[in-house]
Amino acid sequence: MKIQTYYNHIRFYTPHHFIYYPILILFLIASIYLSIKTEDHLIWGFISVAFVFLFVIAYMLRQHYALTLQNRIVRLEMRYRYFSLTGQRFEEFEYKLTDDQIFALRFAPDHELIPLIKDVLKNNLTGNAIKKAIVHWKADYHRV
Repeated sequence: MKIQTYYNHIRFYTPHHFIYYPILILFLIASIYLSIKTEDHLIWGFISVAFVFLFVIAYMLRQHYALTLQNRIVRLEMRYRYFSLTGQRFEEFEYKLTDDQIFALRFAPDHELIPLIKDVLKNNLTGNAIKKAIVHWKADYHRV
């Protein structure tokens, strides 16, 4: 497995992204084509709408369930790490941070985390800016 960095931390799930979606898109294109070129406009139009519906539902569900759980786990991890490093509760100022900021902070190693949190609170850095500010990237190979 490659060493994870800011530039390669996004992952794809091959069966989903490169098999299921392309096949679904091909079926959608074929059904739209057939709804225009054949006498059965209504049936092929309905099939096209059904493929669009399947595409949207599959995308929404795939993302929603996994990411909701992972977001909760990342928050718990940040609370635990902050408490372990400082003996203080992360929840006291967590409300001042956006989800994007909290999720970006997880890539910071322990020795960079506390100064980075102070910088984020002081300068309201974006998640992307936080990731770029990390010197020694702490990889997350398990996020979906």
